Amino acid sequence: MISALILILITIFLPPVGVFLVAGCGMDLFINILLTILGYFPGHIHAFYVEYVYYKRRDDARQGIYSGRLAPGVYSDRVQRGGYGTMG
Repeated sequence: MISALILILITIFLPPVGVFLVAGCGMDLFINILLTILGYFPGHIHAFYVEYVYYKRRDDARQGIYSGRLAPGVYSDRVQRGGYGTMG
């Protein structure tokens, strides 16, 4: 819970750093940097969406619920699986 709150605070000030902490260095980070440069608000929306997908998938995996569908607009395998296992 504390780590999620710290991640939210980091994302409020620097959206790409929040995405990097959840998704690592990849397409999601690149997209978030572009969105943040184009407009600070779109960068926030994308960052919080990526974080939401990550935490939702992680919580579902802990309960034994595994979604076979990929979240749209998220390219990181780590986010798609909530930090667990491998896809496919």
